[in-house]
Amino acid sequence: MARLLRIAPELPAANLKAALAFYEHKLGFRVAMHTPASDYAVVERDGVAIHLFQDAARKHTPVGVHLFTSELEGLRDDLLERGARLSQDIVRKPWGNRDFRLRDEFGNELKFTEPASED
Repeated sequence: MARLLRIAPELPAANLKAALAFYEHKLGFRVAMHTPASDYAVVERDGVAIHLFQDAARKHTPVGVHLFTSELEGLRDDLLERGARLSQDIVRKPWGNRDFRLRDEFGNELKFTEPASED
């Protein structure tokens, strides 16, 4: 049976240059590639890739993306030290996961999630 290997969400950005600066400086991603026309780019951190595309006309609705970690407090503290502002601090959800959330400058919501432990 054919298998999926990974996922790479595409997020709209009204200003791609500003989005790249946000993901690099506030979230610790690095720019892995961008097109010569500067209308599409990929940022990566710890093997996780997010694709960003120029959407100056704001034709696309912002999206939500879950990013999973086993070190939720450490990641939150790192992002806060970089100047990121949370829209939700760490909360345990009814299904057991804990997460915190932030929005990028274009309304995309990043949900950093620590799965419930298997006790």
